Amino acid sequence: MKILILPSVIAVAGLSVSCVHQVRTADVYPTSPAHAEKTRPVPAFERQVANARDAGEGDYIVRRLRQQMAAEPDNLGVRIELIEHYTRSGYPELALEHSRLAAARFPESAAIQLSLARLLRSLKMTGEAEKGLAAFLVNHPQPSPAYDSWLGILRDQLGKWSEGEKSHRAALALGPDLDYLHNNLGYNLLMQKRPAEAAFEFKQALKLKPDSEVARNNLGIALVETPREALLHWQSISDPATAHSNMAALLIERGRYAEARQELDLALGYNKANAAALSNLKLVSELDGKPAVIPIKPVRTKWSKFTSAVLGPPF
Repeated sequence: MKILILPSVIAVAGLSVSCVHQVRTADVYPTSPAHAEKTRPVPAFERQVANARDAGEGDYIVRRLRQQMAAEPDNLGVRIELIEHYTRSGYPELALEHSRLAAARFPESAAIQLSLARLLRSLKMTGEAEKGLAAFLVNHPQPSPAYDSWLGILRDQLGKWSEGEKSHRAALALGPDLDYLHNNLGYNLLMQKRPAEAAFEFKQALKLKPDSEVARNNLGIALVETPREALLHWQSISDPATAHSNMAALLIERGRYAEARQELDLALGYNKANAAALSNLKLVSELDGKPAVIPIKPVRTKWSKFTSAVLGPPF
């Protein structure tokens, strides 16, 4: 794992902020929006026809599914298959249109509601996604934890941390043995500046899935005030240079530049070419106005001696 420092934000494990959610269903990524008709309002059906033509009438799957949907308008499975095909083909707006029509036709379908919420989120309409999914779950509680989990993620993204915590705990009540649900609750608690509680949830996730790099990364972040324990967790999935660079990144984020420099000295003492450490050193130099100095000799600390004893001497 490497933490790359961006302007005022730390990106960990591919997402912004300092730790990440986990989901068990694939995210939907938006593409460029279709050109809108500017001269007159376009009826919904006519708009679907135009969009389908843009998507390519030569698409055999689209043609087959549309014909089947016309013959079997109450076949929910066909509609879901068509929505998923449009999403995979790079037409999320068309998938969203069909999701909205399906949600209106099948108002009690949880699968359609979740699909609609995820599509709205992918199109940066998270507020609408959260409102719709929350209203649906009030009247249609689900036995699967996926729905409350997604509602928690949406609320976290909107900064509704207290409401998000309730959703994550509701999901955990339905799936206490699912590691990613503990990770997501831990993320929420960490964002509420409750690191001890967050660390507990990350440790629960690791008990259920010891090889979870996401949970272990997040646990290291939660333990930033107990650096030795945090370094041990990062060290278990990376190397000493990256572990110390990660610690430096979090210290930079908190404005503790002198301590961050000490961690970077250790990181670069292990590996002068570590890209994350070099990037962090450049950033801290810009922030504290002091020169970026790379150690001339390898750093030998009590920590390095300990790891050498455990891992064996280098060849």
